[in-house]
Amino acid sequence: MNRIAHFFLLLINLFSVSNLSSQEALIPMPQDIQGSGNKLDLSKGMHLEIDKSIRKNEVNLLRDILEGHSINIQKDKRGPAISLKIVSSLNGVDSEEGYGLKIDAKGIHIQALASKGIFYALQTLRQMDFHEKQVALVNIRDQPAYSFRGFLLDVGRNYQSLSMLKEQIDVMAKYKLNVLHFHFTEDVAWRLESKKYPGLTAAENMTRWAGEHYSVAEFQELIDYCRDRHILFLPEIDMPGHSAAFERFFKVNMQSEEGIGHIKELLKEFSETYPTLKHLHIGGDEVKISNKQFMPEITKYVESLGFKTYGWDPGSNLESTTVRQMWMGGPKSIDPNAGLQYLDSKHLYINHMDPLETVTTLFFRRFAEQEKESERLSGAILCSWPDRAVEKPEDMFLQSAVYPGMITFAERIWRGGGESGWRASLPGRETEAFHEFAAFEKRILLHKTKYFADLPFPYQRQTEMFWDLIGPYDNAGDLTKEFLIEKDPFGDHYHVYKNQVGGTIILRHWWADIIPGVIESPKQNSTFYARSRIWSDKTEEKPFWIGFANLSRSYASDSPAQGAWDELHSQVFVNGQKIPAPKWKHPGQKGGLELPLSDEGYSFREPTKVQLKEGWNDILIKLPVGDFKGKDWQNPTKWMFTFIPYH
Repeated sequence: MNRIAHFFLLLINLFSVSNLSSQEALIPMPQDIQGSGNKLDLSKGMHLEIDKSIRKNEVNLLRDILEGHSINIQKDKRGPAISLKIVSSLNGVDSEEGYGLKIDAKGIHIQALASKGIFYALQTLRQMDFHEKQVALVNIRDQPAYSFRGFLLDVGRNYQSLSMLKEQIDVMAKYKLNVLHFHFTEDVAWRLESKKYPGLTAAENMTRWAGEHYSVAEFQELIDYCRDRHILFLPEIDMPGHSAAFERFFKVNMQSEEGIGHIKELLKEFSETYPTLKHLHIGGDEVKISNKQFMPEITKYVESLGFKTYGWDPGSNLESTTVRQMWMGGPKSIDPNAGLQYLDSKHLYINHMDPLETVTTLFFRRFAEQEKESERLSGAILCSWPDRAVEKPEDMFLQSAVYPGMITFAERIWRGGGESGWRASLPGRETEAFHEFAAFEKRILLHKTKYFADLPFPYQRQTEMFWDLIGPYDNAGDLTKEFLIEKDPFGDHYHVYKNQVGGTIILRHWWADIIPGVIESPKQNSTFYARSRIWSDKTEEKPFWIGFANLSRSYASDSPAQGAWDELHSQVFVNGQKIPAPKWKHPGQKGGLELPLSDEGYSFREPTKVQLKEGWNDILIKLPVGDFKGKDWQNPTKWMFTFIPYH
């Protein structure tokens, strides 16, 4: 693409984000939406027509929406109406979570088969544009592709306050996620009060966030908060693995006869303390099973208490009645003859993903290689596992793309579809898939501005970054070796290996066997270059996100050496000038799970200031690699780069 065409494309993109219509800006996008271009005038207010069967929570939500736009609620029946009705049948809708939302000249009409549908219709209405008290005329028929749409929070390792949890639950509800998987027991700590064994949550039995836990009242408040928002609260008591906190207090292995007795006491207390809960995740992964009867015995006991059970797959020897939550291995279809129930969490761990990669991957994700719910798969759970210690809870939202990931996942799991296989980088800009992503990116950036202005939202526009990948050059194991392209990056004589779009480009993923990078059949001891041009209206210094080898928040990865961007000797040149790496706070630090990351990732440090000249600026990224083994399993080789303007 020539410079002028590139420049005008950027202007079009910038203009179009702020000029999306109401129906173009919704997340998740409804399954069927029709608009006329006309608008309903609500400047004189509305009157309510609400069935007696409508819950008080939904009525209050409606009032909040109208009051938020300063739309008066009239007592008389003159002018437009807003009606909420639960009906016995609705054309095109067969789910209790589905709804019909029609805005016409007479008013706003919402119908659903159950309260859940009314709630989700109101969430859609909440996102409509009421500029100058006028709203677009639309006709929507909508329902989810999957009935189980979950988000996992790990508070066992890193404690989060009740207010922070409620903030995330509110976002879940607004984007139609309906299951909170709450992981509160860990090696680090057991974070729920036990009246029978109060010492279980004592500070001396925790190795991180000592003493921080949830009281019975707080836990119940969390349950109620979810219920009011049509969110299933799915707590996890991890057994028999991740149980070091349990063992520190009881002084016995959970799989022992005495340990089984204690965990049964805790399970019985749990069921009696929270009688409304009917679903319990029993864990079962990442543990050596020394007692093969443990999980069958515990499962039968938990089920006798009235719970439906969920467990990790692969994991321990789960019973056939337990729903399997898949977490390991590549993309694979479920055997329809297996006779088991599944949830998908494979490659849905945002702690392993680069923040920009998160949105790309989740947008194209197809769950268990199927387009919608089936008899064996009811949905998926997006997981946030900040294994590594953090200095403060807010860091978890900057190190991982929690909110961008959550709403992208919400779009995909509500609508269904996606691509077969897994994708880490964007498709070619001439493809239909790219245009679908670009349209979604406009929506997510609008939501970032409109709804997340005061919340951490580590995402920047990617679809305006165009790269030529040039290489490979044989560096013979010398990662510092220079090639002529560094002297004349934009010479016409260089063969372009591939054109690529994106702010984060992954040449070879650390899980290359299941997630392809943009380089086909990559070779060790080779160097690639990525070149691009960026326009500046004037000479000035601008902030950029620049990064390499994005660190997982679950590994004890080492920090870069002072003066280096990464261990691969990657470099950045702008107009021929080398951009120095940040002055690291902990250069060359040997990684440890108890050593918080501080500035190692681009999304949680100050953006890099780059001097630009007026007009076009030449960007060259140097990307050497040696072997693909990595220093050790905590420091895998993820051959990649991030370079994008920060707005």
